[in-house]
Amino acid sequence: MIPTADQFDLVVIGGGPGGYAAALYAASAGVRVAMVEMDALGGTCLNRGCIPAKAFLETAAVHRHVQHAAEFGIEAGPPSVNFAVTQERKRKIVAGLVGGIAAMCKGRKVQVYNGVGRLGAGRTVTVTGNDGSTAEITGTSVILASGSVPRLIPNFERGGPILTSDEVLDLDHVPERLAVIGGGAIGCEFASTFADLGARVTILEGLPKILPGLDDDVAQVVVRSFKKKQIDIRTGVRVTGHSPTDGGGTVVNFGDDEHLEVDAVVVSVGRRPFADELGLDGTAVEVDQRGFVVVDDHCRTGEDGVYAIGDLIDTPQLAHVGYAEAILVVKQTLGEPAMPVMYDRVPWAIYCHPEVAWAGPDEQQAKAAGYDVVVAKHPFKFNSRAQILGETDGLAKIIAQKGPDGRPGRVLGVHMVGPWVTEQLSGGYLAVNWEATVDEIAEFIQPHPSLTELFGETVLSLTGRNFNG
Repeated sequence: MIPTADQFDLVVIGGGPGGYAAALYAASAGVRVAMVEMDALGGTCLNRGCIPAKAFLETAAVHRHVQHAAEFGIEAGPPSVNFAVTQERKRKIVAGLVGGIAAMCKGRKVQVYNGVGRLGAGRTVTVTGNDGSTAEITGTSVILASGSVPRLIPNFERGGPILTSDEVLDLDHVPERLAVIGGGAIGCEFASTFADLGARVTILEGLPKILPGLDDDVAQVVVRSFKKKQIDIRTGVRVTGHSPTDGGGTVVNFGDDEHLEVDAVVVSVGRRPFADELGLDGTAVEVDQRGFVVVDDHCRTGEDGVYAIGDLIDTPQLAHVGYAEAILVVKQTLGEPAMPVMYDRVPWAIYCHPEVAWAGPDEQQAKAAGYDVVVAKHPFKFNSRAQILGETDGLAKIIAQKGPDGRPGRVLGVHMVGPWVTEQLSGGYLAVNWEATVDEIAEFIQPHPSLTELFGETVLSLTGRNFNG
């Protein structure tokens, strides 16, 4: 049974990254918090997104290492994949992290309600428990954080060989032939994973290139690397439907009259906000035509004391952006100064192989915004640590604003592709957000040998002097 509670200082609907971050952050400040979650704590990111997908990518990385072990003097036979073991490892990781969130909630006295929360007038939330019981709770403040679900496309309903980013994470085998519809970040991560594990992968993308919005130099590195993996990239094509085969696979129809027989299809065309179960009757909370809850730059809805964060609003669909929005909102509920999130400067990461990471505008975007820029880029192929790792595909690229004297000044954007760049971006992210200049960053000392030296050397080259490359 769901216990009926007194009024809380804060009620959070949704237990994903934005929701649990808000609940725990508020509770650490002494706030009395209730959190309503209809599924497992951790939301999409932890249970059906970021974490399990990266667990699969790490399995793919181990497979690559074993394949190339002889190059390091390690004699090993050709690797084989037992994907059921991969699944079990993923489940253990997810279960441990979900349990950790539950333990933190208990330790900070966050009251967790397992069910669907619907907001009504007066910041009253009606909770329908997963066991059928109901309760009403109220909050001085309410945060809507119900997240998102995979977008679907006509003629590709879930079931059988048709998988979304949810179902693909439950596979217990590696399909021999796989089509990925959508060449964005999520699609490219799945394409990279299964190609590295031995599948024949085809990406079907409607736009002129995969990873649209990426800096051109960065995107070209990914395309070249994908072609080395024998990933077939078809861009500028429209899928129209599919015809299941007797063997359990299907034939995907696309383009003018093209067909592709595969064993499975991953539909990866983005995610839509999930406001479906929020209720909102009797409130001034507005949902726009695309399904996003409308907020201002402080994540405030039209209803006094009600906020919305994460994938539910029209901001970058990134877990760490949800964390930042959670802190922004909680600070406001505490009466503390709170600065809006600078969405044009958040860190981005794509975990395909090679990895991609960036902060700030790319070269084309900076020029389109009216900046006169100076650009420097250095490849990983000359980096000693990259050569030691045997991972030399990639580059670091820095876009700086040109000063009146023609020299580069403030760093506008840092874009990287290559080995472990998602772990290297922090220096570039800080540079962009602190509006640091090239001369200031050039004073930083990078450890040697390290992958991060490439960032330092790229900055140094912008000063007009360098000792490498």
